[in-house]
Amino acid sequence: MSIATKTGDKGKTALIGGERVSKADFRVETYGTIDELGAAMGFARSICGDEEINELTKKIQRELFLVAGSVANPKFENAPNPYVTPEMIEHLSEEVSRIEKMEGILSDWSLPGDVSSAAAYDIARTICRRAERCVVRMSESGENVDTQIITYLNRLSDLLWLIGRYLEMKAGVDSSLRDDEHKGNKWSRAW
Repeated sequence: MSIATKTGDKGKTALIGGERVSKADFRVETYGTIDELGAAMGFARSICGDEEINELTKKIQRELFLVAGSVANPKFENAPNPYVTPEMIEHLSEEVSRIEKMEGILSDWSLPGDVSSAAAYDIARTICRRAERCVVRMSESGENVDTQIITYLNRLSDLLWLIGRYLEMKAGVDSSLRDDEHKGNKWSRAW
């Protein structure tokens, strides 16, 4: 069996359940963005030397296949098992809390770029935020989508930001946006 099925050659693809839609359909755009997020996290993992972060990342990448599957299934609620569970969200929340409690974690806006692996996690974070916006737009437009995905992606974005700061801290880098020359108000860290 070839990966080149040729069924998409005219710009259509199948959702879970068999319905064929345009590859420009917003549902396809949304699960494609989640796929992009998983690939970006894979790149970040490939250049990150921290084994604990790599294992956490791999676990989340596997979960993202479920998240994308939920988006690709307009009748997700009829699936034999839920795609996104409260336990998945709770695990992300626990990781956020664990890293936030570390002594020395940045409490300011960050200026990514001094540590390659941290910058790669920041790229993944921005893709995650885009995926989150896509799911919100789907929900607000009346598309049938599991709104737990919004919570999952919101929490994941927070975690990806913290992983970047953790990797910078571990490398001895201060990525704070503000310094003696650049002062300003402190707002949300991860925006």
